Amino acid sequence: MPERIVIIGGGFGGLACAQELGGTDYGVTVIDRRNHNLFQPLLYQVATAALSPADIAEPIRKTLGRYRNINMIMAGVIGIDVDRQQVLVDGGDRVDYDRLVIATGSEYNYFGKDGWRANAPGMKTIHEARQIRQRLLSSFEKAERVHDEQEKRNLLTYVVIGGGPTGVEMAGAISELGRFMINRDFRNIQPDQLKVILIEAGPKILAAFPEKLIDYARHYLEKIGVEVRTGERVLDVTSDGVTVGTEFIRTGCVVWGAGVKASPAHRWLGLDAVPGGRIPVDDHLRVVGHHNVFAIGDTADFKGTDAKPLPGLAQVAKQQGIYLGRLLNNRCADLTPFVFKNRGNTAVIGRNAAIFDFGKWTLKGRAAWFLWAFVHVYLLINFEKRILVSVQWIWRYLTRQRGARLIEERSIGESDGAMPSVVICQVTGPGGDR
Repeated sequence: MPERIVIIGGGFGGLACAQELGGTDYGVTVIDRRNHNLFQPLLYQVATAALSPADIAEPIRKTLGRYRNINMIMAGVIGIDVDRQQVLVDGGDRVDYDRLVIATGSEYNYFGKDGWRANAPGMKTIHEARQIRQRLLSSFEKAERVHDEQEKRNLLTYVVIGGGPTGVEMAGAISELGRFMINRDFRNIQPDQLKVILIEAGPKILAAFPEKLIDYARHYLEKIGVEVRTGERVLDVTSDGVTVGTEFIRTGCVVWGAGVKASPAHRWLGLDAVPGGRIPVDDHLRVVGHHNVFAIGDTADFKGTDAKPLPGLAQVAKQQGIYLGRLLNNRCADLTPFVFKNRGNTAVIGRNAAIFDFGKWTLKGRAAWFLWAFVHVYLLINFEKRILVSVQWIWRYLTRQRGARLIEERSIGESDGAMPSVVICQVTGPGGDR
């Protein structure tokens, strides 16, 4: 009987690990609660109608189908029995393993205010991105109909909470999308009625970037009409708007991106006190205290050369997945320890505007935007997606048109009682066509 390797999670790290083990003598099982792999760095483009969900997602079975030794189970994991070496999934089933890889990623952190989630969806799933898109587009349609000036302005006010890469990308995308649509497609609303507010509790946006790139990003956002507010904390989020300090801001849509935390996978191993929920691992990504359990990506507490945990980036998860797949395939515990090779940190601010931080040198502006686009196309799961996204980006760059500006019929009636627009975000990934 072949040795059984179970991988929990079909994201960047889990898929990279599985592909390295494809075609080997191992029996590999991938477990994920979704049937598809999602390219999350471009999810904000689904939310702002630049791409459709199918452009950035692909069924896991399609990706791994050519490997006859890999099976996929669509199920939610509810626990791990380390003594019996079994993964517990919903429905009462158990999946046996000889070696286990935990690649469950991260989720948004509402800092104990989980009730805000319904009014301020994050950017982790297709469902959330479509929710945001529905609310954004519906608010424009409602503003076109109303006659009261203040109500129009309330509907066209969008709050993005979180000044990380995702929040910056979302704020820039909403501002440019809104002004283009108003100028071209609407008759009863004006560009000066649109207001996009980016709120960051810390002293500056994009805190992980060098100061000169932060200054460039803030200046560009303000240039395209985004109001950047730092050092301010959101106290409440309701269906009508957000409370910031003593001020209540009525909005047309809310999006959350103010922080992330590791998945609850650490609890499956009885690790309740680990910082940020990340699972401690050694230099070979093996979970401390478990000889046959490994963790990679956002859920692993792996220290970089600066003694700080590696950031929750796609490139980190993918490099760790490839490394671990080769480690498991070689059955060699004394392989050279994992070393992260930083390919650069990036964020898109708007059309023709992005920033790149490579450590020793930086890049900004149009050149950074084109580099961002190239890198993100390259990281897409297969050749077909790369071609589709590239063609759409080129066309939309030349015409400024957006593709997926569709409002589901059932949401029209629902939107009358739906919340206004606030977008709370903190994401890592560039921003394609604006």
